[in-house]
This record gives sequence, C-alpha cells and structure tokens, in this order.
Amino acid sequence: MIEEFRLPDLGEGLAEAEVVQWLVAPGDTVTLNQTLAEVETAKAVVELPSPFDGIVSTLHAEAGETVAVGAPLIAFDVAGVDAPDAAPADAASSATASSAAEEKTPPNLVGYGAAPAKGGRPTRRVRRAGRVDAVSDTAVLEAAPHDVLPESSAAPAQVGERPRSTPPVRAYAKRSGVDIALVAADVGDRVITRDDVDAYLERVGGEVEPRTTHAPSTSPERSVGERETRIPIRGVRKHTAAAMVQSAFTAPHVTTFHTVDVTATMDLIASLRDDRALSERRIGPLVIVAKAVCLALSRTPGLNSRWDDAAGEIVQPHYVDLGIAAATERGLIVPNIRDADQMTLPQLADALRALTETARSGKTSPAELAGGTFSITNIGVFGIDAGTPILPPGQSGILAVGAVRRLPWEYKGEIALRQVMTLSLSFDHRIVDGAEGARFVKDVADILEEPGRAMLLR
Repeated sequence: MIEEFRLPDLGEGLAEAEVVQWLVAPGDTVTLNQTLAEVETAKAVVELPSPFDGIVSTLHAEAGETVAVGAPLIAFDVAGVDAPDAAPADAASSATASSAAEEKTPPNLVGYGAAPAKGGRPTRRVRRAGRVDAVSDTAVLEAAPHDVLPESSAAPAQVGERPRSTPPVRAYAKRSGVDIALVAADVGDRVITRDDVDAYLERVGGEVEPRTTHAPSTSPERSVGERETRIPIRGVRKHTAAAMVQSAFTAPHVTTFHTVDVTATMDLIASLRDDRALSERRIGPLVIVAKAVCLALSRTPGLNSRWDDAAGEIVQPHYVDLGIAAATERGLIVPNIRDADQMTLPQLADALRALTETARSGKTSPAELAGGTFSITNIGVFGIDAGTPILPPGQSGILAVGAVRRLPWEYKGEIALRQVMTLSLSFDHRIVDGAEGARFVKDVADILEEPGRAMLLR
C-alpha cells in the first residue's frame, strides 16, 4: 500500500519549506523516525523523521525545491497492508478495517516522530548500483589494488544492493569519477558520506575535489558579460525582510544612545578568566551585558512587554526570554535563552555558547526562535560602535552593544585611556516613554561601569 507523507506545519504557521537535501532515495528501506530529509523554513533547518516503516517509493520534490505545507513530499510502500494472497473480506469487515487503519495512521510530528505501527517489517529492495551489474562490480573489486579495499569488500552479496548514500554524495562521487559501489564495499552497511569518498580517493591516488568551508552561495555564478545578478528571496532572508517591514511600519521606533566606561567590567572579565573554576565558561562582555539587561528589566518592565492590538492590552511577562541576534550563513536569526533572568552568570555563559554553536551549525529549531521578550544584538564584533536596531516583531526593546575601544576619557578629574562602549537602545514608543528608556540604559550602563552595583538590584 502506498502512503503519502505531506509536509507538515513546522511551527509558527510557516506556509512553506525548502528541501535542503534528501537523506533517502527511491528504493531505500526506512524505519520509523529515521531522518528522511533536511528542510529549511523561514527560520531554521529542520530534520524530518519518517512516520512509517516502509520502502521509499517516490520523492515529490528535488533538493532546492520549495514545498508548500500540506503538499505531498514523499511516498512510501508500506508492507503488511495490501497482501495479494489475503482472503477477501465482506463489505462490513472492509469498512471496519479501513476505519481502524485511519485511526492508527501515524501522526506527522516533526521532532517527535510517530507512534510505532503494528505489522510486518519490509525487506530492503535489491537494486543495482548505477548502470553496472553485480558481476561487473565484482570484477572491478577483484581488479582493485589489494591494499585499497578490506577483505570483506570482495563479498559480492553486498554489492548488488543500492549503496546507502545521499544524492549530494552520489553526485560528488560521480564528479570525482568514483564508482560508489566500491566505496560502499569499503565502509560496510552505514550511510556513505563525502568523507568516505575522499578517503577512497586518497587511498587509490585520486584527486580530492576542494571543499569549501562555508555553505554554498544562494547567488548564481556570474557569467562573462553579465551586468547584474539575481538572487532568489527565500528562507531566512525572506522571513527577515517581512518581519522587519512589519516591525518598522507597526511600532514607532525610538533609539537612544549612551557611551559608558566599561574598564571595570573588562577587569572583572579578566579576573574571571584567571579563575580555574570559570576559565572554560567563556564569560565575555556580551554575557555581562546580558546579565545587566536582565537585572535592569526588573526595574523597567515596559521594555519586557508586548503590544496586543487585538485585545487592546499591554502584556508584561514575569520572565525574560532573552533573544540574541546571530549572524549566520543563512542570514540573521534571533534565538532565545529561556528564563534568562533566573540564570547565574556562568549559566548565561553556557546558554549563550550553546545558542551560538547551534545557530552557526544551522540546527536552531523554530521553537528556539519564537517567543522572545527582549533582544540583544552584538554589533561590536564587527567593529561598529552604535546603530539603530529594528525591533523584533512582538518585542518592545532591543539593545545594540558596540565595540569596546580604548579612548581618552575623563576619569577622577583627569584624562586617561579607558575602555569605552556605546549602548544603543531601540524601543516601542507606544509602550515605553523616553524616561523609562533612558532609565533602562542608565541602569545597564551603571552595572557595566561598576559591576558591584548589580548587588543593589533585585
């Protein structure tokens, strides 16, 4: 029986997703909750688990193609449902069985998988590798240098099956002139990776294709004579553009700036790094700013609020889900640290480190990008001093943290070289007035100027 798996709603009501890569191919046997593909929404790259045990019948979309939510994505040949030699049942029994089958249809839950279904397990379909049959494959194996392939590679029983690999890896092997069946014989039953192809090439003296350290560009290569390049607007860029337009033309933005002497904060960071118990926690300026923000928000709750136009209310959460803007190869995303106000400084450092690593790897989930109450954007890492950040939709405040610079500064009545930082706060003037915005920036600045002041705030 053929079962269709339609693209589910991946969260936040997103209407579509782009297939980044398939991890299975037609003819492959898959098990319940096995990862089928990676898809990119407007917010994150998500792994799709299989809702069935079965054999992949059809892929309804190619890698790079955008699929609407609810559209067919992949079809499975599920065993144990349509048995050709089964005895025919009467109409009532058929209706009852059909109803029961519908009730037992596994849910398409991304991230949770589906409930195991009863019934037999399908066997893997034997397929030929490429256009070479098993006999010629064996001949190739026997002709290969004996120091290249392990002894187990000569077993012809494993060669007749279709090698387990992803379409990009098969394409890479083809470009490199490698019969992927030989690589399959080398690595055994696991899924073949690009590293396996490279290792095979190195062992046989082939040339390894140079690998880039960054994600492929979404823009096409420029041809000679072209005067412009057109880049499709999709994924994170499309979502960011829509969100920024919505925010800019919905909330009246006001930005205030304050430059502060952070020498004491930098001295504190240096002393924490010298502490063996904290040396690996990576407590830097952004972590101290995050802690200062959480403390200051307790005195200015308007900056941790949202405007509910439909209800005619201002909603003030009693928690801080702190958004941290992260510039990734896919574009700008703002994942959140949940209940950041309840964390200690080392806990914030760990959370920020994990958030950054996840964002850079492209594995941030839609849930981690939703529901922030206040955000920080660290423009200082680019050597920028100040800016006018746009509010994330649904938030009333965002703080831009500038670069730390050694500048001549008035200190105790004299001019001295001090470490200085500029804070730029944008806020929603419907919720926050100028005095509250200024008080918040001053509270954050006071903590950075004299970290001991944090002891005065609850």
